[in-house]
Amino acid sequence: MSELGVFVTLGFRHIVDLEALDHILFLVALAATYRVRDWRDALWVVSAFTVGHSVTLALAVTGALVLSPRLVEFLIPLTIVATCAENLVVREQRRIGWRGGYRPVFAAVFGLVHGAGFASYLRSLFVDRIALPLFGFNVGIELGQVVVLVLGAVALAALDRLLALAATRRGASVLRWRVIAVSAAVALIAARWAVERSPF
Repeated sequence: MSELGVFVTLGFRHIVDLEALDHILFLVALAATYRVRDWRDALWVVSAFTVGHSVTLALAVTGALVLSPRLVEFLIPLTIVATCAENLVVREQRRIGWRGGYRPVFAAVFGLVHGAGFASYLRSLFVDRIALPLFGFNVGIELGQVVVLVLGAVALAALDRLLALAATRRGASVLRWRVIAVSAAVALIAARWAVERSPF
């Protein structure tokens, strides 16, 4: 396998590994507000997230940015909680500022935090060159995120069917119940992590 292929594989495995559960839950929280037909919007938001974490990852592995690992590990679950809170507060993305177009900016900013979380892992793998491993790792991460999103879309669609069968109350849509259920569950998990990882 080529050097590029090795780093693509490493990036992919880093995302789909259960040790990356915080990253997976962040993607689930981001995707919770979208239906399958909104896949372009979801992909745009996740790609903005990738850009954000790629920037920080590049700065951190080159030594241009030094952050406390304990602080980063604490901030990552806070980004998840904030995303879930935004899901719960904003009922319809398209009816608010920029027609919901702020979400890619939101995701990119939080991506900066997550990129710092990848940095210590990736820095230990570098020997001389940085560009090719960094590029390959980011491609692998993006591919892993697409796999997580596809599996997440299937799970969310199944949840929608269950909610539609169980719906007894009029007013709120199935999508809204799904957003509430997923966001609340993910926020509780992330809040616990934040407490456990608190550097204070």
